[in-house]
Amino acid sequence: MKRSFDCIVASILLLLLSPILVIVAILVGTRLGRPILFRQTRPGKHGNPFQLYKFRTMTDGMDAEGELLSDHLRLTPFGQRLRKWSLDELPQLLNVVRGELSLVGPRPLLMEYLPLYTKEQAKRHFVRPGITGWAQVNGRNAVTWEERFMKDIWYVENRSFWLDMKILLLTVKRVVKSDGISNGNHATMPLFEGNASNQKG
Repeated sequence: MKRSFDCIVASILLLLLSPILVIVAILVGTRLGRPILFRQTRPGKHGNPFQLYKFRTMTDGMDAEGELLSDHLRLTPFGQRLRKWSLDELPQLLNVVRGELSLVGPRPLLMEYLPLYTKEQAKRHFVRPGITGWAQVNGRNAVTWEERFMKDIWYVENRSFWLDMKILLLTVKRVVKSDGISNGNHATMPLFEGNASNQKG
């Protein structure tokens, strides 16, 4: 039922939000240039890789050595507004239709984190990752990595259709209030450095 619900709702949202998707795409192309979509390989269910889609929010600014500047230096005011209202996440509805994401589930992180997880933390990959999740409506990026993983695992062990409905409703509330978008000097969250890490994330 979850997969059918995801596919139907994501398809309807893509149709209803298509004017907004077109407008945002034009604005991203005008203000940030191409590519309009940010693509990155992320781990899906059981850690299987897939291409995650988002609207681009950063420039390609580099330092004197030709290395990309840190995220918070490349994030533009326009990109911040996209993130504030979660408009940069809208292309992920395509990932939902394709079966790579669910509407609700642990957020897909980075491929390089996979070998850093404990056996318990790796449980977050027992289910399909989501656009939003229990951690996102309970702190988003303003919690520690340990807290985030605990919330992800709690969701995996207690998931249900009604819990998903609750998370979706809380997500709307979080987006309206723009809570927990950034973490200190980080545009989103710092890198996860393994089990000894207790950074904000």
